[in-house]
Amino acid sequence: MLPIVRFSLLGFSRGHGIMNRRLAAAVVALWVLTISRAAAQSHPAAPPPTPPKVNFVDLAERAGLTAKTEDGGDKTKRYIIETTGSGAAFFDYDNDGWPDIFVVNGSRLEGFPKGQDPTSHLYHNRHDGTFADVTEKAGVGLVGWGQGVCAGDYDNDGFVDLFVTFWGHDVLLHNNGDGTFTDVTRKAGLWHDDARWSTGCAFLDYDRDGRLDLFIAHYVDFDPQHTPEPGSGAACLWKGMPVMCGPRGLKGTRSELYHNNGDGTFTDVSQASGVAKTGSYYCLTALTGDFDNDGWPDIYVACDSTPNLLFHNNRNGTFTETAVEAGVAFNDGGREQAGMGADAADYDGEGWLDIVKTSFSDDTATLYHNNHDGTFSDVTSSAGLARNSQFLGWGTLFVDIDNDGWPDLFMANGHIYPEVDNKGLNNTFRERKILYWNERNGKFRDISLDAGPGITTPFNSHGVAAADFDNDGAVGILVNNSHDRPSLLKNLGDRGNWILLKLEGTKSNRDAIGARVTVRVGDHQQSQEVRSGGGYISQSDFRLHFGLGKATKADAIEIRWPSGQVQRLENVTANRTVKIRESINAKNDVMKN
Repeated sequence: MLPIVRFSLLGFSRGHGIMNRRLAAAVVALWVLTISRAAAQSHPAAPPPTPPKVNFVDLAERAGLTAKTEDGGDKTKRYIIETTGSGAAFFDYDNDGWPDIFVVNGSRLEGFPKGQDPTSHLYHNRHDGTFADVTEKAGVGLVGWGQGVCAGDYDNDGFVDLFVTFWGHDVLLHNNGDGTFTDVTRKAGLWHDDARWSTGCAFLDYDRDGRLDLFIAHYVDFDPQHTPEPGSGAACLWKGMPVMCGPRGLKGTRSELYHNNGDGTFTDVSQASGVAKTGSYYCLTALTGDFDNDGWPDIYVACDSTPNLLFHNNRNGTFTETAVEAGVAFNDGGREQAGMGADAADYDGEGWLDIVKTSFSDDTATLYHNNHDGTFSDVTSSAGLARNSQFLGWGTLFVDIDNDGWPDLFMANGHIYPEVDNKGLNNTFRERKILYWNERNGKFRDISLDAGPGITTPFNSHGVAAADFDNDGAVGILVNNSHDRPSLLKNLGDRGNWILLKLEGTKSNRDAIGARVTVRVGDHQQSQEVRSGGGYISQSDFRLHFGLGKATKADAIEIRWPSGQVQRLENVTANRTVKIRESINAKNDVMKN
């Protein structure tokens, strides 16, 4: 109970002069202080939550991930193509229930001796924490300026295919089902005679016909023969140093969308769908998601030095670009940023997908909170993400590092200018990563420096992907590092219970891309979507990982399939993988491991 205080200032204010007025003010101040102290004693502030003990280690070398990723010069970079790095993928290409790894590789301007060109690499999961390099056997040793990768079973034959983007010519790799892949780019109608700079990609079923379509983002219309030299203009200087030019000052591009014809081929519907009816942009990561909960997939695109894009699905085969109206084109200061990587998750348990986007150094990553009405608010500062501005961010992921049921935030960093080293600046070419722990109240806490050597060891990092690669309930993180081998990060610290869901579409596309899954434990809910692409031009495992904390079961699991059908499971035991097949007759059809 608060004390009841009754008094009147009337006697102090009439005819008693300034002293009595001061006395009246003192009495009021004392009363306010008394009330405040009483209120604090009656309702003491809740203590801040205690972060878990986190210890990320890098298992890449012992796991057999040893091939170096090339990305132009590591001492100086002449052109912008040398700066964007490459993506990576977790995907189960042989359907054995263990995620395999694909790492995209780049090149160098001066080239390589004959037969020594760096290639992409496919690593097969041996089920013991190690991987075998099966690149040559699988026929996926792609060469050139590789950029991004996305996965999807575009022909619904039961085996996941890969699309790899390039500065040059993109490649569609069809999974033959026997451990090998075939380049079917021309056969599928995806070949272009002219060289293009494709970056992020995503398979999605935008018209919900059960077949995966393909979205491709593009960066710069780049020609080194017509690109200025470092230091030759305002866009070729940084903090007084001559550096490579761009993207400002270079020619922008537009996005592409290809409709799946159902016969192994695609039709270019970029103009007809509306995705190519924008101005010219410098775009990197493509991120799909049903951001307005209407059951239809939308497309968010993180763009560099131009406004970001949000293509709203009109449910009739067309899209409307709505980023400005939705509040995701700029930051809260109305300024365009250097959009690199992006991911989406329901970080606060409200049932709506929020978006995080990384940015350039001397700026912050941006967290857009979903307002449940088709718009977003920039909550970067209030959520605790504004404290780090020295890093240049690339890949980012919402991932529950401690299985407490609340998605945390991982960010991989690395500068684009090797020239920053030894210049006395607050920047380095190789940078550590950032790890934010979800405090369950809309805020994140930076625990990076206490999160283990996997987080604090600096690399020049770009693409990131997530998967429970050894099926023990802890999500691992794959990072493609330029000028180094990849990193394979795993938390050996505190972890709660978990459940891993593998969805298989029947009426929907077989990979269930676009399915929305909600898991409820008590009064807390988590929502995730099966997604192709994202992170930073990369691909995470299609299986959805949910932390359950101390709970030994999920009270309810609800799946909204891309077809629109809804399935529900109840009392699902924790600490296992559950395979769920879409039921044509709206019955629960569950296969368990």
